[in-house]
Amino acid sequence: MASPEHVLTPRTGRVKAARRLATRRFREKERAFLAEGPQAVREALDAATREAGLVREVYATPDVTARYPELVAAAGSRWQVVDDQVVAAISETVSPQGVVAVCDYLDVPLSSVLERSPRLVAVCAEVRDPGNAGAVVRCADAAGADAVILLGDSVDPYNPKAVRASVGSLFHLDVVVERDTAAAVSALQAVGLRVLAADGVADVDLFAAEQSGLLDGPTAWLFGNEAWGLPAATRALADTVVAVPIFGRAESLNLATAAAVCLYASARAGRTTPAEGRRP
Repeated sequence: MASPEHVLTPRTGRVKAARRLATRRFREKERAFLAEGPQAVREALDAATREAGLVREVYATPDVTARYPELVAAAGSRWQVVDDQVVAAISETVSPQGVVAVCDYLDVPLSSVLERSPRLVAVCAEVRDPGNAGAVVRCADAAGADAVILLGDSVDPYNPKAVRASVGSLFHLDVVVERDTAAAVSALQAVGLRVLAADGVADVDLFAAEQSGLLDGPTAWLFGNEAWGLPAATRALADTVVAVPIFGRAESLNLATAAAVCLYASARAGRTTPAEGRRP
């Protein structure tokens, strides 16, 4: 652990490089991203015990260093004590939480996920809002899903807002970034996953689908863009289109809420159990 003499400044090369990870182009070049806050850093360090090299460095204020000795111990020499200005320079939040980690990318190829015979997968097509993407990752993690797949021109899952919205769940399950939507859906179907598209214009509603046994067996839920949902061509790739019933006067549910309802319906149907099928 570096001494608390604040040898690093906002103008130090390493700090400037960390700050540049706020941009997607630099993240993709470096294959690295930022995880901010004690909870995210804790999950990153815990994941690093299983995946060597995942956490490159941790920058923390003296106050955070004093309050979280277990994180300091887990990080070892990667823990750098810096002043508030350094953390503020790296952070994108208005009120920095005093600690931020530089982490390696976590995404894996789709083939790697399929080799492990997944039981429940969340698939996001053309999702553009980073907060929504991170919230879907969190919902998928909570429902016991094996992976989240981001298709087409979806937002970068390592966008700082997406990472924050996942509240550490980004480190718990596999994330796949795949440009070719049709090829990805076909690959899921080829290994026995039933692809269910969540959409307002549907073949069946969610409750009827659950009662009929449609949710039995390995399932991939396909979710569309926040504003326009699933294009007809993407919806046509699914085995069945399922609507979440609206009983009140609300026009629709937001993406993360719809994902939570659908994924938990699959969990209730017995497709997943706690602590199974997760990243080893």
